[in-house]
Amino acid sequence: MKQEVADYLSDKIKWILDKVGVPEDVAGKIDSLILLILVTIVTLLLAEIVYRLLAMASRRILRRKRYLFLEKLNVKDRLRMQAYMLPPIILNSMLQFIADPSGLFFHYTEKLVWIYFVVAVVMAVNALLSAVADSAFTNSKYHDRPIKGFIQIGKIIVYLIAAIVFVSILTDKSPLYLIGGLGAFAAVLMLVAKDSIMGFVGGFLLLENDMVRLGDWIEVPGTAINGNVIDISLTIVKVRNWDNTIATVPPYSLINESFLNWRGMSESGGRRIARGYTIKLDSIKPCSDDVIGRARRLNRELSDYITKKIEQKQKREVENTANRLGIANGSIDTNAGLFRAYADIYLHQHPLIRKDMMIMVRTLEPCDTGLPIQFYCFTSDIEWSHYESIQSEIMEHFASVMPLFELYPFQSAGARDTVISGLLEGQYPLERIEGLPYKTVR
Repeated sequence: MKQEVADYLSDKIKWILDKVGVPEDVAGKIDSLILLILVTIVTLLLAEIVYRLLAMASRRILRRKRYLFLEKLNVKDRLRMQAYMLPPIILNSMLQFIADPSGLFFHYTEKLVWIYFVVAVVMAVNALLSAVADSAFTNSKYHDRPIKGFIQIGKIIVYLIAAIVFVSILTDKSPLYLIGGLGAFAAVLMLVAKDSIMGFVGGFLLLENDMVRLGDWIEVPGTAINGNVIDISLTIVKVRNWDNTIATVPPYSLINESFLNWRGMSESGGRRIARGYTIKLDSIKPCSDDVIGRARRLNRELSDYITKKIEQKQKREVENTANRLGIANGSIDTNAGLFRAYADIYLHQHPLIRKDMMIMVRTLEPCDTGLPIQFYCFTSDIEWSHYESIQSEIMEHFASVMPLFELYPFQSAGARDTVISGLLEGQYPLERIEGLPYKTVR
């Protein structure tokens, strides 16, 4: 049937060429070319019809139920790429009826058709991979996953296979023969494209080990990189820094050097506060009745704590550590211990501090500036500006109440302190000096 159709079309073409005055010897050479062009046009029209039928069917399916992959396949002519694999398949099956299989025209035309088929397959597969990537980015389950890198790996593999098949078509060699000669080529490639290969391997390791995801906040010590990851590929990682500058880093740099990923903090829902003050040692002393009285008025829970501690002292109970600590981490032996108890109770009562995470007020190793006291806890709001606001509020509050416990943090002397010292030595009235420490004038 195919042969009969081809012969019929060939005779008609020769008849037309004869009518227009084309010599018979020339017509015999170009009739196959004209027939090939006609068949190619028909196959292209057929591919367009198939594409429109597929598009119509997919739209009907999407009206009934949403499929992300099918939605993304319908954009950017991706569905058309699938339909246009049809023409080279038809042309290859019809070629033996169009031209003499033993002639040069058939030989070179067959090569062109196969090359067309390879290009069509590459474009169709890349369109499928792009649709997969876009549907994954849209899906809330995978939107933060570095799918782009895996898609790039797939496209690179497709291009490598296509290149091998392309060369085998041009040279009339088996693809296995070409693959056997890639060993020497790979050695040269390692020297010429070392950085690109390292970037490829580093990117693959980042993706495989889930070290970085889109949206992660990363910090690379010793560099200007400190912000959110906005793009991940096999050769580059883009980071939008906190000042909105864009920094790029090759993946192998993140593999070779250590970097900080704040994803764990985001997923935990708590952001750590670990700050404190250094208390002047000469302000730490046994609790007086005045200090205890002021502390009782600060907080009802602290007043209950003080009462319980006094009762324990009076009964001289020997209990385990947990009972000795009571309701807070502190003591009433010194003003510093009482302040620690107050700070612990305050943090436990704060509405924006996570109660299911560690809350601790502790003293660190004494230093030449005094005794450091650290407040350790986690905020329930991890957004940066909110976190800083909560942290500032807590630190400012502790700074304001420390003088009530007759505690003073270490602070380097400034010009104001020098002037005030001179005024005091000159017997200048305290009431007329501005800027004196809190509670100095009573």
